[in-house]
Amino acid sequence: MAPVRFLSSWLRPLRRKMVNINDLPPDILEGVLSLVPGKELVCSCRLVCSQWRDVVDMPALWKRKCQQEGYLLTMSDRSIPDWKTTYFLCSLKRNLIKNPCGEKGLKFWEFKSKKKKVWKIEKAPEADVYFPHIRKCFVAYHLCTFKHQLVTLKNEGYWDELMDETKPDIVVKDWYYFSPNYRYELCIKLLSADFSVLQECRPEEFFRHQGRDEDKWCEVSYTFHNYPAGVRHIRFIHGNEGWTYMRVTNSSVTVGPEVAQQREPPGTDSPVQRCDRQMKPCSVF
Repeated sequence: MAPVRFLSSWLRPLRRKMVNINDLPPDILEGVLSLVPGKELVCSCRLVCSQWRDVVDMPALWKRKCQQEGYLLTMSDRSIPDWKTTYFLCSLKRNLIKNPCGEKGLKFWEFKSKKKKVWKIEKAPEADVYFPHIRKCFVAYHLCTFKHQLVTLKNEGYWDELMDETKPDIVVKDWYYFSPNYRYELCIKLLSADFSVLQECRPEEFFRHQGRDEDKWCEVSYTFHNYPAGVRHIRFIHGNEGWTYMRVTNSSVTVGPEVAQQREPPGTDSPVQRCDRQMKPCSVF
């Protein structure tokens, strides 16, 4: 029994010493807290004590969370001023356009011409070549028709201070099917809380004459940098002026830093036609 009493007396101070999580070495505590969701870290863990507050405020913790959650940033570490803000932007980043490919019919879209019936949902031609995961597209049968969607940033998790102080990039993309005798138009408006236009851009007009090249999908894209403070809404508008039908699909609006995409599996590369025209300001659409 003597060896047992000796071992018990030797372990007793260790048990007393390790009763608190704050007794963990700082790097171990950082590793434990890095497993907590980001919102809980800021709203709960940071308020526990000064030690936890200091750990939560460490850039190393947020850099670690970015790495753990697979946010492979295309920018260098030195060019990232605030890892916590970068983490939240990465975690929020997604396509803010609802129903971008017509999988839910015409739901979430509004129509500038108020002629909803001129828009139909059809199978996207050559979808397996350009975007294997998309099967449908919007088709407009009208001489002049536009559809649009309003994105309210606060509803999507982007608080006012984040937009005004960080001014994260706003990236807009759209795909249209280049068919004869129509003009595709795209307009993006950055709006204030009272819906005043703070910045507005559209691409140069895309006009297709009969018999000019083969039909094909084209992508148009634009990135807003260093826009005015006060952006609270984004209005996305696209449509057709022409004599025949127009197809569009896979529209997107994203906010946040550029994240490296995973490589596509072998055999999925496609001859994507990118029409990255220079965007220009416009006063009217």
